[in-house]
Amino acid sequence: MKKLILLFILTIGVIGVYAQELPLKKDPVFQEGETLQYKLRYGFITAAEATIKVTNSDLVFDNKPTYRLTVDAQTSGTFDVFYKIRDHYDSYIDKKDLLPYFYQENIREASYKRQDKARFNQDAKKIVSNRGNFNTPTNQTFDLVSAYYFARSLDISKLKVGDSFKLNYFLQDEVSALEIEYVGKETIKSKLGNIRCLKFSPSIKPGRIFKKDSRLYLWVTDDGNRVPVKAQVEILVGAVTMELKSAAGLKYALAKE
Repeated sequence: MKKLILLFILTIGVIGVYAQELPLKKDPVFQEGETLQYKLRYGFITAAEATIKVTNSDLVFDNKPTYRLTVDAQTSGTFDVFYKIRDHYDSYIDKKDLLPYFYQENIREASYKRQDKARFNQDAKKIVSNRGNFNTPTNQTFDLVSAYYFARSLDISKLKVGDSFKLNYFLQDEVSALEIEYVGKETIKSKLGNIRCLKFSPSIKPGRIFKKDSRLYLWVTDDGNRVPVKAQVEILVGAVTMELKSAAGLKYALAKE
């Protein structure tokens, strides 16, 4: 169950993997007050839920104002009885270029607890965290939460089916690269209606919980918001699906049919 929750958070942020190849739009596609709620299903059972919020932050880094991005994820139903998870993530990003300055996570999974913090210095290509100091290959390196919001504000108008891109992200004690492929367009039935989406396939590593030939698919609204609506992947036993439950404070109308 612990690995499924991590997959949940990775999936939410994973659309950021094409970030370094594409320019930002003039203005962010999200705004203060946006709140998204997701559920994670294992087969037909709801295993976990997550809430993602954008709020204004009082913290200033390098004399620049920031947004505070938060993710709260927790198990639910039967899963909560046998393996209780309460994970909280914060990312503070520049309001203009949307790059992260500071990231922290508070992990509570059954009897296991962990708190990590990281300070990003993009110009120096360095990250200083409680786990050590890390060099980054570019001046655009993200935590998982900031990657998601940065990617949503990219201009993807020139993407073609089959295009793939990479992004560097920092997680726990290493900087990793993730790759994603643009698959095409598809309409997804959701609790919010039938929504026109862009379909992506982020890379995953086989083994542990994934089948050798497993592919992760991610559907993102084909509108100004670029909100993930659904993600799905086969695991060794069954499949895991992430679905959007509700969306409040969106900057633009959803691409409903």
